[in-house]
Amino acid sequence: MTQTSDVWPNGKPEVGQAATRTRDVKSRDIELFTEISGDFNPLHYDEVAASKTPFGGIVVQGGVTSAILNAVVAEDLPGPGTVFLQTNWSFKAPVRPGDSITGEVEVTKVRDDKPITELNTRISTGDGTVVLSGTAVCYTMPIVKNE
Repeated sequence: MTQTSDVWPNGKPEVGQAATRTRDVKSRDIELFTEISGDFNPLHYDEVAASKTPFGGIVVQGGVTSAILNAVVAEDLPGPGTVFLQTNWSFKAPVRPGDSITGEVEVTKVRDDKPITELNTRISTGDGTVVLSGTAVCYTMPIVKNE
């Protein structure tokens, strides 16, 4: 990130700047997301039923998969204080418990008048399979930490 300003108190990102974050997906992630969302879809729990679908087995909820992008934008780029204003994501392939996923963002546009960035987004598994791709628009607000 570059210079700090009134518009970009943590520094203005630059077009082309990118960040990634990797995590292993666990069965517990399905349970936790179900507690939050109420999503009890058999695709996430019933191995027999899920094996009879085109997915061929248990898959994690899309919210579990896409959550890694929340972490990338809030922790890495653009960074703390960032929230999604808009997302346009296409889910390309299933993610299963035990998969390692990597979320990637790349800055495609940065506004000078407001702390808004546009990003290309992608999530892939350890074998390189793209499981989500799309775009996002983010807003970054200043965060005053209690010290």
